[in-house]
Amino acid sequence: MADVCENPVTVPKPRLSWKTALFPLVGLSAFFLYIYIFQVDIPAIIATAQTADPVLYALAVVFSLAEVFAFSASWRVLVKFLKIKLSVLRAFLFVWYSIFLDIVVPAESVSGEAVRIYLIQREQGMSSCGPAAASLVTHRLLGMGMNVAILLAGTSLLLVEGKTSGIILSLILFLAAAITAVLLLLITFSFKEGWSLKAINWLSKVLKIITRGRWKKLEKLTEDACRITQSFHSSMKEFKRTPKPIALSLLGLSVTWFFSVSVSYLVFISLKTPVSWSIILVTSAIVLAVKSIPVGIPFEVGLPEITMTTLYTSLLGVQYAGIAATATILNRIITLWLRFFIGLGAQQYLDLQPVITVCTDNTRKTEKT
Repeated sequence: MADVCENPVTVPKPRLSWKTALFPLVGLSAFFLYIYIFQVDIPAIIATAQTADPVLYALAVVFSLAEVFAFSASWRVLVKFLKIKLSVLRAFLFVWYSIFLDIVVPAESVSGEAVRIYLIQREQGMSSCGPAAASLVTHRLLGMGMNVAILLAGTSLLLVEGKTSGIILSLILFLAAAITAVLLLLITFSFKEGWSLKAINWLSKVLKIITRGRWKKLEKLTEDACRITQSFHSSMKEFKRTPKPIALSLLGLSVTWFFSVSVSYLVFISLKTPVSWSIILVTSAIVLAVKSIPVGIPFEVGLPEITMTTLYTSLLGVQYAGIAATATILNRIITLWLRFFIGLGAQQYLDLQPVITVCTDNTRKTEKT
């Protein structure tokens, strides 16, 4: 039995260390520093949090889990259309893995999607990379479009209620314009195969000059990149010809948004503080807006808390600063720390599973012989 797992498959080795929680802890420290600088009464926050209705807060937890499931189902519709075999449960696990990576790696807007491509490729081969990337890019485009719609809808409600200021309105319009610009840019590149191939060839030439032609694998990597790119654009054209999966995925994202904003709403209600849906919509959309722009910035821990607290305080009034901070903390316990540990479990399971499978198969072969 000593050599049962002598030749396990190559998979990332699951490693737990203090570095795993480094970025979440740094971000959390920044948030509490922000609270201290603005002289928010921390003992009062703790006292207020203790008054939260446990039933409503538990319902918020359920809605948060439902949000992730709806998001996974929405993405799976696109994956299934491109003939990638992925069960609902598998898609759910992949999304949890990506959420975990988004939290611990300071490149929130791209790291989670990259790992989902890797997970699909690991199970189904290199030929699945192009379609997997196409499903994720399309899902991202749909999400960004819906984010703009939610942002504008929330702003309209704020204007009707007379709760918005010039600064908040300017921020909203800037973010809406920025997301729309990035959205149009991504759509353009997604359907311009020639541009993508030229970019790959140009990058290959630059790398060849830098390495002075000593990188022997460069030519093969360039060929693989071109092949994956062609497969990606072919998949994007499939979406263009068949809008039904796009519509179904968009419906799933609508359900995702419902659960997402309901979490924030239920947290406030659990604190016995009624809050307008317009405030919830705008705050949620602004936080997600920055995270959704694919520039690889660390925005998962620290900055969201600061942004949420600031926006809630601005829209509710300075007298609600304590409630705003408390609601933010209770919200992030659900949408950050609970997801961190569930995502960690998914990451450990998915990375250990291939090793366990090979070990089991080798054990059976050894017993037969």
